[in-house]
Amino acid sequence: MAIQITIPITPVTKKNHQQIMRSSKTGKPFVMPSAEYRQYEAQAVWHCKRAAISAGVHKPIDTPCEVRCLFYMPSRRRVDLTNLLESVDDALVAAGVLADDNSQIIVSHDGSRVLYDKDNPRTEVSITAYE
Repeated sequence: MAIQITIPITPVTKKNHQQIMRSSKTGKPFVMPSAEYRQYEAQAVWHCKRAAISAGVHKPIDTPCEVRCLFYMPSRRRVDLTNLLESVDDALVAAGVLADDNSQIIVSHDGSRVLYDKDNPRTEVSITAYE
């Protein structure tokens, strides 16, 4: 099993894009992802589903695998790699590519890193079976 996915939009972190909202029923505050992150996730999920279908993946992967992500950012500004990985893992689960993002399924993120590409920001994801 080897799946290649390109998400051709600027990577966005979930953790740094949150809003505090109030429940209309209880009035208690809660944290919700921002509109920017929700838009990113919707687009990322669409690209992940499309790539998985093209690769012949019709049911979520539930066996140990390695997920390698190359994040091409449009600026050299510092960004937290673990927050970027969380965003992609969540998109892969929401798209039905992975059954879950726990450590029994995503065994490793080896080789993942943040790179710079001003003209073509994107995320390149490789999913391979863990040996």
